[in-house]
Order: sequence, then structure tokens, then C-alpha cells
Amino acid sequence: MHRIQIVIALATLPLVAVAAEFSGVRALADTRYVTALGPRPPASAESARTRAYIVAQLRPTGCLPVPDKFVGVVPGGTLAMENVICRFPGKSGKAVVFTGHYDTKIMPGAEKFVGANDGGSSTGFLLELARALARRPRVHEVWLVWFDGEEAIQQWSATDGLHGSRHLAERWKADGTLTRIAALVNVDMIGDRNLGVLNEQNSNPVVRQLLWRVAADLGLASHFLTEPSWVEDDHIPFVRLGVPAADLIDFDYGAGNTYWHTPADTIDKLAPESFAAIGKVLIEFLRRIETK
Repeated sequence: MHRIQIVIALATLPLVAVAAEFSGVRALADTRYVTALGPRPPASAESARTRAYIVAQLRPTGCLPVPDKFVGVVPGGTLAMENVICRFPGKSGKAVVFTGHYDTKIMPGAEKFVGANDGGSSTGFLLELARALARRPRVHEVWLVWFDGEEAIQQWSATDGLHGSRHLAERWKADGTLTRIAALVNVDMIGDRNLGVLNEQNSNPVVRQLLWRVAADLGLASHFLTEPSWVEDDHIPFVRLGVPAADLIDFDYGAGNTYWHTPADTIDKLAPESFAAIGKVLIEFLRRIETK
């Protein structure tokens, strides 16, 4: 899509004002919008349109977006990729970071994988989190990050996948930003109407245990599983560099995870109550981190 077309399209977008409470309905509406754009692999026109939508929706919140452009090294060459970062100011010098990805996996042949839950839900969730946090007093800075290139271009490996998070972790290591992060929480596939968040053991145990305690205190423990699991996701590059980071992911999407990376990952499989549950937990998690 040409730049002028993107600008024209943005002029017709409904902008949502900042909100007093996290709304699962609004988060689902954002997810529906980006899902309707279709597949959103890196360097595609749909990827650019998704970023434009993110930026437009962030404007009323005061969480000013900053582009983070980089070149991803992928099998057979390189791809232009771009994370979106926005920051709410704080007073302590420390930061709490919430992340997710907006890209979708390139699927073989003519399969149309629109990634409503896998890529869409984290995009919509973070937009609504920005609205809910906009008017809240803050001790720490709050940074929201939409990663590009989470999905492997070909086959998942140490060098193919997590392109955006690996890039940003190394960049923040080089400029000293990592030392300011009090906690990082990544969200992925959290819109599933049958929400069951994995007890992910690669996550920092202190952060993970606090998240589970918050969920229990809010009466949401049924959505947070107790059986240990291990997943590689966008938190991993930060964990490896010593950041207290955790992952919230539902990896049982459809019976036996049968919707994952298939054309069945559509908006009708998601529910606003799932977005709302994660939103409540993360807002209370932030409050407790700031009062420690």
C-alpha cells in the first residue's frame, strides 16, 4: 500500500478515547479490525496498515509511538521489519514493559491464515491496555511494545523466529535500557474463549508467581493453569539477558491446539471476557510492582 493510501484509510478510522477501565469488548474490536486486514507477515502492505492502525489508536492515549525499524536476517536473505514502541512517563527511573506481536506466519500455498488469536489478540490487547493506563498515576514508566517478526519465516530455530524481540533485547542491552526494567510481561494468544494460560517455566519465577497470585486474588485463578509448561516466545531474549520477564500464553487453542497456525484461527473463536481477564491481572500486577 502506498503512503497516501494509508493516510486516506486512517482518516476513516474510529479513534477510541482513553478509558477508566480495561474493556475486553474494545480489545476484541481492535483485534477484529486488524484481523480483517488479512495475513500480516513482515514487509507486507498489511503489516504497514496494521502499524498505521496501532499508531492512530495510540494518539489519544498520549503514549507516543516510536518506530523501531531493523533488518531481520532470515533464511535466504533479509527482510525489513519494524517494532512499534510507546512509553508513558514515570518518576522512579524504572520501567514495566508489556509486549506482544502483531505479525502473522507466512503459510504455504493459498492458505489464508489471518491470525485472529495468534498476532491479532496481542495487538488488540495492548491497544486497550494503553487506553486503560492513560489516566492512571504512575510510579514507573510503562512501555508497550508491538513486535514484528515473532513468527519464523520458514522453520523455527535459534535464528528464525523472535526477530523483533531478539533485535530489541540486544539494542536495549547495548544502550543500557535493560537495567531499568523492573518487569516485562509478554502476552500471546490470550483471546481464546476457553482461556487457559500456561504456567510457563522459562519465565522469571518471581514475576510468574506474582502474576498467578494476582489472578487468584481477583478470582481469575481458573484461567491460570498450575501444570508446568515450557514455551519459547518473545520473553525469551530478555530472560536470557537477565531481565525479569514472563510469558502469558494460551497454547491449547481448539481441541489439541488444532486452531493454531491454521485458517481456523478466526475472530469467532475469541471472547471479550478473556481479554478482560488478562487486562485486570496486568493492571493489578503493575499496581503491586509499583508499591513494592
